Amino acid sequence: MHTESFIAELQSIVGPNHVLLSADDKAPFLTDWRKRFTGKAIAVVMPASTEEVAAIVKCCIAAKVPIVTQGGNTGFCGGATPYPSGHEIVLSLKRMSHIRSTDIANQTMTVEAGCILQSLQEKAAETGHLFPLSLGAEGSCMIGGNLATNAGGTNVLRYGNARDLCLGLEVVTAQGEIWHGLKGLRKDNTGYDLRDLFIGSEGTLGIITAAVLKLYPLPLSQWTTLVATKDIPSAIALLGLFQKRAASLLTGFEMMTQESLDLCASHFPQMANPLSNNPPYTILVELSDHESEEHVRLLLEQILETALEDGLVSDAIIASNLAQAQAFWQMREHITLAQAQEGANLKHDITLPLSSLDQFMQNTDALMRAAYPGIRIINFGHLGDGNLHYNIAPPKGVDPHAFNQAEETAIHELVYAQVEQCGGSISAEHGVGQLKLEGLRAHRGAVAHDMMKAIKRALDPENILNPNKVVSI
Repeated sequence: MHTESFIAELQSIVGPNHVLLSADDKAPFLTDWRKRFTGKAIAVVMPASTEEVAAIVKCCIAAKVPIVTQGGNTGFCGGATPYPSGHEIVLSLKRMSHIRSTDIANQTMTVEAGCILQSLQEKAAETGHLFPLSLGAEGSCMIGGNLATNAGGTNVLRYGNARDLCLGLEVVTAQGEIWHGLKGLRKDNTGYDLRDLFIGSEGTLGIITAAVLKLYPLPLSQWTTLVATKDIPSAIALLGLFQKRAASLLTGFEMMTQESLDLCASHFPQMANPLSNNPPYTILVELSDHESEEHVRLLLEQILETALEDGLVSDAIIASNLAQAQAFWQMREHITLAQAQEGANLKHDITLPLSSLDQFMQNTDALMRAAYPGIRIINFGHLGDGNLHYNIAPPKGVDPHAFNQAEETAIHELVYAQVEQCGGSISAEHGVGQLKLEGLRAHRGAVAHDMMKAIKRALDPENILNPNKVVSI
């Protein structure tokens, strides 16, 4: 490859100002959000259209230069971070941020991959609709990355993952061709579902440039409550009670352990748990409805009354206004920020059958504390769909970087072995990236892993798109 001619061709496609070459200009694109992975890149290229993306891919094929596609760079697994070799380009989709159309009758919105998630939520709300994908990074993450990782978040229980909220895609293939799949159809049984193939593939099979997203009527009322439970069986029984009595009105059911909220309060004192006696488990529950606020409030009170009578909960606080409801959610969302301020930690984004949650937590907690006295287990997550963020911080006073370097492999193996025993998954919503690449074959099994490699070879035989992420060929 002749670097000068390669750069000149990229500049001719997107304009000289949109090919970043200096170390300072490239730096924000070369390190992941957790500052765990840092790489190098020949250039950061920022196209403004799908046609420019296609032209860039063809240019890279000719030069044999791999492409790492990047949205908001908020991932946890290094999937959008180039390797230190410096032989790749970063393809940033931040300039592709247009909302192409909104179809109210069809309840869909067609958007480009660089749209910020929060902007989409706000645009939907302006039309009286809800785009329900919601996660902590929604102010900076982009919908293309959300789809590429099949993001989850806090509303999965009611609305599903990003995959469930997408009807159609526009994708640039590894050959630089454009698949025009932007159909807002809820039924389309015409062979293989290509949309589902690209969603969750982390940019390894094609580059998502636009999507047709589902919209829902905006709820007229929402009620949020914090509930104290003594153990996981009680929390799961409480979930069953809400599912039975509230059905589809149940939109959020989040679990926070005492240790995770103590850490949050130590860094954000204004977010101390308002429930009495600092319970072992705090559950955040949200109901939303299209009827009156009185209807939802009465239902919520009735369910909590039954839960108290049955001994499932010991205390509960219903948010009296929007500000208090937001404060409850901020407690949950600030656990991750508190971890970042505390120092490096070992994250496990896992999912388990609800029937195995208590077994997993009891066994894994006991093994972890026996092996590492004083260890801090910051466990919280989307209990309604079995997704735990089971994170490990070293004992107080121990250097986190030194601890992680020495113990990371052993701790991951301990946690993942318990996940396997309980029939779970080592990645619920964060993806694989480069972080979990080595363990994926053992987890998925040889047959499944080989099928994934065969798909990668078929769609990207030159291994141009995000090589050595998710699968290696």
